[in-house]
Amino acid sequence: MSNPLRVKLVNAGRILEDGGQGDYVLGHVTVRLPDDPDHFLMKPASIGLEEMTVDNIITVDIEGEKVAGHFPRHNEVYIHSEILRARPDIQCVVHTHAPHAVAFSALRRPFKMVAQRSAIFADGLPVFNKTTDLIVDKARGKAVAKTLGKHRALLLQNHGIVTCGESIEEAVFLALSLDQACMMQLWVEAAGGAKAVSSAADLKKKRPRMLRPDAYRHTFEYLVRKLAR
Repeated sequence: MSNPLRVKLVNAGRILEDGGQGDYVLGHVTVRLPDDPDHFLMKPASIGLEEMTVDNIITVDIEGEKVAGHFPRHNEVYIHSEILRARPDIQCVVHTHAPHAVAFSALRRPFKMVAQRSAIFADGLPVFNKTTDLIVDKARGKAVAKTLGKHRALLLQNHGIVTCGESIEEAVFLALSLDQACMMQLWVEAAGGAKAVSSAADLKKKRPRMLRPDAYRHTFEYLVRKLAR
């Protein structure tokens, strides 16, 4: 097992909690083992996102079964296992109850390009609305993965968010960005609705500038430094 990978997963949990996405002991983040793609590291149940350590992280297989670690496994493991099964390009999956995204999903209104962060999701933001219940079996996990499709983020209706990426840094960046974008739209909706949004031409230019591995990495490293101050 890669100890640096565990350290990065620990930092991901701390960043998500510091970004307002902690929900007591709920929420979870996983990363695929690079030398064993049918297994992944996962934040265990019964602790907060910020309470992960390199020693309490568990290992889970692609069927959703815990194979190593002393702490219990989250019931919603199938969000992770089924996305990782369906998407070999994905290495990390985040699920949180991001508060602004949950509130926005309850409006059932179109996601609009009202802020810079909104542009990140200009290719579409799927909404999983088959149930607002927990994703506690393979069938629901597969349905979430199907709704996600080729995207890297989705809303779970009245429940939370799922983001994923080719790295921990990317999945965390998308989780923070999605909640911020939803927050901005909630403000705009409360003020009477958007009177101006980004044009298609502007989105085409600025979106690639935001979706860069170095941007993910620099943001993640900054947030780790911020936590240390």
